[in-house]
Amino acid sequence: MKPPVAEADPQSKPKTTDASAVGKSDALATARRDPIMTRKTLLLVSVPLMILAIAGYVWLTAGRFATTDNAYVQQDKVSVSSDVAGRIVYVAVRENQSVKAGDLLFRIDPEPYRIALEQANAAIASAQVQVATLSSSYRGTGADIQAARDRIQAAQEDYDRQAELMRRGFTTRARLQQSEHELQQARAALANALASADEAKAKLATGSAVPGLNPAIAAAMAQRDKAALDLSRTEARAPVAGSISQSDRLQVGQMMITGLPAVSIVASKQSWIEANFKETDLNKMRPGQSAEVTFDAYPGVKLKAHVQSIGAGTGSEFSVLPAQNATGNWVKVTQRVPVRIALDEPSPRPLIAGISANVTVDLRDHGQHR
Repeated sequence: MKPPVAEADPQSKPKTTDASAVGKSDALATARRDPIMTRKTLLLVSVPLMILAIAGYVWLTAGRFATTDNAYVQQDKVSVSSDVAGRIVYVAVRENQSVKAGDLLFRIDPEPYRIALEQANAAIASAQVQVATLSSSYRGTGADIQAARDRIQAAQEDYDRQAELMRRGFTTRARLQQSEHELQQARAALANALASADEAKAKLATGSAVPGLNPAIAAAMAQRDKAALDLSRTEARAPVAGSISQSDRLQVGQMMITGLPAVSIVASKQSWIEANFKETDLNKMRPGQSAEVTFDAYPGVKLKAHVQSIGAGTGSEFSVLPAQNATGNWVKVTQRVPVRIALDEPSPRPLIAGISANVTVDLRDHGQHR
């Protein structure tokens, strides 16, 4: 008699349970391996695609851009000097101060130049008196000429009378010679009067350079104008708008020498980039090509620009001691050529002269007249 199913071998049930557990564990292992396989597959596919994309970008853009980080912001710098010598009595600016064109920078002691102006005015008055004296003398020469002519007429009449008396024997030869001598003196006096009149007239002449004005008065007036100009130049004013720099020499009491730079003004509104490109980058570079400028000081600022001009010589050509490669061992060094980059848009941050910049020029841009 067979035992009931429930009373069957107890090991038969555990066998069924073990097979189910093995199947579940295999499924779990497969589920764990699938993400790993998926990631590996993605890596195997994406890495070559990325390499191909990078290679394609490099191939497409190769030779299109010329880039340099040897670039700096440049601004117009005006050195202000004194046109007249003297002692500084007032300073109106300080370092890094913003000024407008025409603002007072410093003042030189004006007293010596005010005195020179007064002397020039006195010289004009003296020249005017001299001209008036010459005019009076010239008018007086007319009377002298008339008197000399009257003397000649009287001497001539006396000579004629003495000659007639001498012919009749009623006078002496000595008296006739005296009369002749007086006639010659009268003629000489007339010549002197005429010469004096010509001289006075010449001194009153104006000449073609200053018509209508006596030269002595013109010279005195020119001296007065110079004195007035020197007096006005005792106040040094800003020729352009910008920021004050190197104002250490502006000290009250300091003696200023004509032509010696006293202070500099950086014209911040006139900014450009001087980019030093390798000579090997210039083959396709043309004025007008578009460019892009970034700044080390302002990482978030990126400005549009264009090539304005290409330098006429390398930096070494304009150095104090140019390289001399004619003697000794020679090592070829790639030269740098300064390229002027003009900014096409204003900067949101203030540009400071001398800060570093990075310039990228699009060489495929054919360049246009800007």
